[in-house]
Amino acid sequence: MSGPHRVLIVGGGFGGLYAAQALKRAAVDLTVIDRRNFHLFQPLLYQVATGALSPAEIASPLRVVLQKQANARVLMGDVRDVDPAAKLVILADETTYPYDTLIVATGSTHHYFGHDEWEEFAPGLKTVEDATEIRRRILTAFESAEREADPEKRAALLTFVVVGGGPTGVELAGALGEIANDTLRHDFRSIHTPETQIFLIEGAERVLPPYPPGLSAAAEKSLIELGVRTRTASRVTEIDGDGVTIQIGDRTERIATKTVLWAAGVRANRLGRVLNERTGAAIDKAGRVVVTPNLTVPGQPDIFVIGDLASFMAANGEQLPGVAPVAMQQGRFVARQVERRAKGESAVPDLFKYWDKGSMATIGRASAVAQMGNLHFSGLLAWLAWLFIHLMYLVEFENRLLVLIEWALNYVTHNRGARLITGDKRP
Repeated sequence: MSGPHRVLIVGGGFGGLYAAQALKRAAVDLTVIDRRNFHLFQPLLYQVATGALSPAEIASPLRVVLQKQANARVLMGDVRDVDPAAKLVILADETTYPYDTLIVATGSTHHYFGHDEWEEFAPGLKTVEDATEIRRRILTAFESAEREADPEKRAALLTFVVVGGGPTGVELAGALGEIANDTLRHDFRSIHTPETQIFLIEGAERVLPPYPPGLSAAAEKSLIELGVRTRTASRVTEIDGDGVTIQIGDRTERIATKTVLWAAGVRANRLGRVLNERTGAAIDKAGRVVVTPNLTVPGQPDIFVIGDLASFMAANGEQLPGVAPVAMQQGRFVARQVERRAKGESAVPDLFKYWDKGSMATIGRASAVAQMGNLHFSGLLAWLAWLFIHLMYLVEFENRLLVLIEWALNYVTHNRGARLITGDKRP
């Protein structure tokens, strides 16, 4: 092979971007392809959805992030297919790009467990468009309630249902509680926003199922203080334009609402199935590619799969979660493998080992839960830790500064400055 080692990264999320940055000094010809021209900090997307932040404050143009990296270029395109034999990726417009090493990090999307028709009534939260649509639905519900004379219709407009009691669901429900009880409290004349009803539906026995029971209990207590009603051990059986039906044991409950938010599940990007068809790689029930211990596709040492698209079992036999720290560490790990290959080294590849630094979820103002190894804590200290860590994970310094200023203003004024209703759709 003549010329530098050609590395092609598909996806500019946490996994793809961290792999690209880790290859900064490597003797490679690096190309990053993404459908969007920006990297999105998804852990703070719920704050865009609830009016606390604007989209630009949690997104960074990929070209800006990588502009000083001489060995890298960024292309905006939609990868539709992979040809492992010819070592090519094929875009939607049939343009092809060659590679010596391919890193696929295209993430995941919403999963409605066989009920894709629910998406119309219960949007998920994965993209900027999702966040602004959810924000529109939330704020429009209050606006519609302000001019609704019928008590039953007004009650339905002031009822919100969040499906899924994991971190995203808990954070959304907590933010809704703050909006109703604090942010909008004095904005309307015909409605009393603290009368808003917020339901959090979770299929497991407690909210935040992956967390220790004590932290789940602390999170639920904070949610209740914000007016959130939890429905655990509950299964959604129907969602339509007028409400949600849930099954709790032998009992069925119907919740009349015009606003349902989905935070219950994800499935891998469609490129997982493409790799399954092109390479024979196994995929799990969520569509993730089952990878080897060094994150390659079995039988395809030149193709790495990382982040939410990869199904990887940790040493304890548990599936690694689809969270940002996993993708970041996998991105850096793969970069080390690629750099060795570019140097012509033939050493046995390392095995990926995830260092679990802990997990956090924020419920509301000065309230969060945190797990760091054997250290479990909640309340103000956990909230401050959550703020600091999320600030540090933002890619650009300008974004960190903007978000810090916005959070400080929100904390002092109890205001959410990004309460704009955009789009022509109706709830």
